Amino acid sequence: MISVDEQLKIIKKGAAEIINEEELKEKLVKAEKENRPLVVKLGLDPSAPDIHIGHAVVLRKIKQLQDLGHRAVIIIGDFTGMIGDPTGKSKARKQLTKEQVMENAKTYEKQIFKILDKEKTDLRFNSEWLEKLNFRDVIELSAKYSVARMLEREDFKNRFKNEISIGIHEFFYPLMQAYDSIAIDADIELGGTDQRFNILMGRTMQKEYGKECQIALFMPILEGLDGKEKMSKSLGNYIGIYDSPEVMYTKTMEIPDDLIIKYFELGTDIHPDKINEMKANLQSDSVNPRDIKMSLAKEIVRLYHSEEDSLKAEHHFVHVFQKNQMPEDLEPVTITDTMNFIEVIVYAKLASSNSEARRLITQGGVRINGEKVSDFNDVKLKDEDIIQVGKKKFAKIKL
Repeated sequence: MISVDEQLKIIKKGAAEIINEEELKEKLVKAEKENRPLVVKLGLDPSAPDIHIGHAVVLRKIKQLQDLGHRAVIIIGDFTGMIGDPTGKSKARKQLTKEQVMENAKTYEKQIFKILDKEKTDLRFNSEWLEKLNFRDVIELSAKYSVARMLEREDFKNRFKNEISIGIHEFFYPLMQAYDSIAIDADIELGGTDQRFNILMGRTMQKEYGKECQIALFMPILEGLDGKEKMSKSLGNYIGIYDSPEVMYTKTMEIPDDLIIKYFELGTDIHPDKINEMKANLQSDSVNPRDIKMSLAKEIVRLYHSEEDSLKAEHHFVHVFQKNQMPEDLEPVTITDTMNFIEVIVYAKLASSNSEARRLITQGGVRINGEKVSDFNDVKLKDEDIIQVGKKKFAKIKL
């Protein structure tokens, strides 16, 4: 049995805010006495998910709670998803159809179980209880919260101030999300700091319905590889959970040194005591930050692939990037003799378009067997030639 103090230490690792910590401790003590797991809630609005490790911060925390013996209840918002979360939106969200919501939910299910323990997870759809509410129930629910309080929410407040339309149905999104907490008797609800209003609404409404209030556990936003902006696929500063081991390792090595500890806290399950040791070593300059970053890269690859893959990815990085050598185990790309060099680069997925391929060559970013290519019209490829684009992308040619 893991002690309450030890559990608190692990739960608090990397957290932006806990409301409130004393109540959390009381819940942990009570759960231990009753020999039952806490119910840990995460609500997901299924709008075409594609998870990177920035999205996975909350899921990693839930996995840590599962490892402490608690149970996750993941609520796919098939009902609320047809409204759309208005958080951070300057106008009403386009409503999804039932078919779109269910298709997105299947994608989410596949992705979350790359991180969570399936045996300790209940996957629920909130239509299970929300569709059963009659109009009297809805009036009773809405009567427990005022319009004035609803307009304290930043996005609603700004739209009201700027005379931008707010649909009455949008007010029901946070109310319905709060009702999810009532329906499953949530002990803890997790979310990013941008979900503060919705999660605290859950606490408020549980109290209104005579339930024990859930703990609000907020995780911070993870910056991307540039160290400045929020991790985002559109900005290209992300590490995808389906990236290959080599790409995942190499991308991790690009993060600024001042984010190493934050990535350990939010992107891995390493124990907080071990992270504190690394932090002390970095502050005392007793270790090279590169070595700590390499252990971070290896750990992230291990989490999403395997121990063997992490060792291979490290070997690849050292071999290619530190020793400036070609990769040893490239899968050959088969081409025909009718393809020109630009077409080969795109076909081998070294560039996304012909124009990008031309630009890369013009800028000196393309090599064949280590030699820079200056004129793409004068390239004759041979069997076993290796094309390199930038520092990270390679392809071995097979005619």
